[in-house]
Amino acid sequence: MNEIGQHIYFDGYSPVADMVVIAVCIVMVVLVSTSYVTKTKAYKIFLSIVFVLFLAALTDIIYHNAYVHAVNGVYTWVYIFRNLYHIFLFTIFLLYIYYIVTLQRLEKDKTVPVMIVSLGIFVGVVVTDIITTISGKGFRIDQNGVAITGMNVFMYGYMAFVCVVIFLMFEFRARLYRQVMNGFYGTMIVSFLVLLFQLRRGQTSLTVASFLFPVIAMLYLIHSNPYDIELGAVDSRALEDMIRYNYERKNDLVFMSLFLPDFNVEGRSISKEMSEVIRNFAANFFRGGVLFQINNGHVILIARKKANPDYENKINNIINAFYVEYEKFQFDYKIVMGESIEEISRKNEYISFIKSIHRRMEMNTIHLMEYEDVEEFNKFEYILSELGDIYRGRDLRDSRVLAYCQPVYNLKTGKYDTAEALMRLKLPDIGMVFPDQFIPLAEENGYIHVLTEIMLQKTCDEIKYLMKEGYEVNRISVNVSVLEMRDESFTEDFGKIIKDNGIPDEKIAIEITESQSENDFMVMKNMINDLKDNGIKFYLDDFGTGYSNMERIMELPFDIIKFDRSLVIASDHDPRSRKMVASLANMFDDLNYSVLYEGVETDSDEERCKSMSASYLQGYKYSRPIPIIELKKFFSKVGE
Repeated sequence: MNEIGQHIYFDGYSPVADMVVIAVCIVMVVLVSTSYVTKTKAYKIFLSIVFVLFLAALTDIIYHNAYVHAVNGVYTWVYIFRNLYHIFLFTIFLLYIYYIVTLQRLEKDKTVPVMIVSLGIFVGVVVTDIITTISGKGFRIDQNGVAITGMNVFMYGYMAFVCVVIFLMFEFRARLYRQVMNGFYGTMIVSFLVLLFQLRRGQTSLTVASFLFPVIAMLYLIHSNPYDIELGAVDSRALEDMIRYNYERKNDLVFMSLFLPDFNVEGRSISKEMSEVIRNFAANFFRGGVLFQINNGHVILIARKKANPDYENKINNIINAFYVEYEKFQFDYKIVMGESIEEISRKNEYISFIKSIHRRMEMNTIHLMEYEDVEEFNKFEYILSELGDIYRGRDLRDSRVLAYCQPVYNLKTGKYDTAEALMRLKLPDIGMVFPDQFIPLAEENGYIHVLTEIMLQKTCDEIKYLMKEGYEVNRISVNVSVLEMRDESFTEDFGKIIKDNGIPDEKIAIEITESQSENDFMVMKNMINDLKDNGIKFYLDDFGTGYSNMERIMELPFDIIKFDRSLVIASDHDPRSRKMVASLANMFDDLNYSVLYEGVETDSDEERCKSMSASYLQGYKYSRPIPIIELKKFFSKVGE
């Protein structure tokens, strides 16, 4: 290097870039401290990189400043800080490699050789840098104060580490999402070009800055978990991490869950006004609280108990404030709150745990988490595992699925010749399980169609037996979920079971409940038309329970309208209610629909329903649900 070039080594340096790096490192620490970042092993390595990057930038400033302020040609501190500066830069490279290995989750037999090679490069370049400096073959400052580069050990070490990084990211590229790979490659290329540019320009100011770009990529691609700006919540992925992190450190937590079912539907989110209220609750009542959005209508606020010793008062305050807001919005809600429970924390299953509590809660109530809830949750998890096993087995005569039924009285024939098939589970560890405990689980987890197929098979078995024994069987209805009708194979699956059993299609009926979804309505309409062509009859179940769109009902070719027990009860309240129910029944009767009243329990119920255009009656007056094999006690033989 000529004398001018030698002077450029220091003259081409400006501390501005290093000061920017220091500022950016501080900003990143502030951001990850004030947002929620998943505290994984990779995150801890990331923080270490940021810290060492901060030290490298600071040391670079001190090193150049030591040269400027050297006294009487003594440059000892320049050499010391220069070597320390390079040690920090190579430490960043070593941490980069450890970070990538951690992200790729390499097995131990792959991780150890990579880290040994990387550590060897680190020790080699650091020792060589120090030896060449001491021996005068590397960086030195002559008696005139001119810096001489000598052997550029830094660049050799830089290229060696770059080769290891490229090898790792190429050799194990299948272990990282392609977009993440592209992000890392892009920032590495930018870093290399910046370093190359400054070398060609005789600059040294941007060396540390070139190490900054991959760190920014780490933060953005891997560790960012942004807040929802309006709600002030992070997504549910971070919740399990917070539970794990605090459980490992034996930190007790305080939970408060708010479920708004009106918003828990696809395509609908919590309103701007409600978001503002929830955001203020989360920010103002609990110190260090983090709000997680589980789905559109469900949020959970979690805070450390130690940071909120008066959390019970805070919960009372937040409940009182909630009631004030509830008067304005009047949305249905369920609130669950309490302290962390060791067993649930160990399993890290608070979302499922709270959802299991929701299923047992009345609307617009508040529930305090207790150990009794854990017992119910364990039962819930057991039922779910058994459902999964039934689903995977696909045994149409699985003994765990019991076929029950409730006989239906036919007013026209004066006989019991129809019935509704009802499903039960009988599980080894807990015995009988009723539909309200397992049907929602089966629907949510995609198991419901297999259960319906099993019920249809067992219903067909009973119909075959009754017909063989000479009993008069009009039909038996099977309940079907709208969710399973979305499956294109539903019609084929249903028809195949009936055909394989060799019974007439008209002996089977399907009961379905009206759906509010436009898509479900169209699916239901097409399925009904396809199956009715084969002679299968259709019941509209639970008419009168909230949502009823008369226009849609008229578009669907139902055969029988089942009036819910709530209408039977309403018709007994006052003449006006009775007239309304009777008018609806008369209308359906005039349109050639048969009307079935369910929930008939007394002689008074029976007489009232008969006077309101009833064709069929069902309820405890005639029979409670019974095992389907006992149906012959109610059915009559042909000719009797």
